Amino acid sequence: MIAIDTNIVVRFLTRDDELQFQKSLGLFENHDVYIPDTVILESEWVLRYAYDFKPVSISEAFTKLFGLPNIYLSNPILVAQAIQWHIQGLDFADALHLSQSQQYNQFFTFDNKFLKNAKGLCKCSVLEP
Repeated sequence: MIAIDTNIVVRFLTRDDELQFQKSLGLFENHDVYIPDTVILESEWVLRYAYDFKPVSISEAFTKLFGLPNIYLSNPILVAQAIQWHIQGLDFADALHLSQSQQYNQFFTFDNKFLKNAKGLCKCSVLEP
């Protein structure tokens, strides 16, 4: 199994550089691939800010990529939950933070948008200190 960086994911999903796309495609076709949570988080940010991908497009791309039989994630259930919450309007980073904090009773933030959009999503209450 191999692990990959953000630029491999981004080249694969955007195909903006044909040579690098082909190399990334080769990795996905010929290896079992581990994608760290940090790479997922950074990939979403790059796709949103550098490529102007919308939340639905990012979520669809991630769902398809992470659904490949040779793709491995730290916790696919929590990543899938984050993707679902992102589709429902939660910022992707906030959704990933919250999905990985569900075993706790409270998650504290000063982010008003996060506070508003996370209401009732799970047992972990998102609160302001």
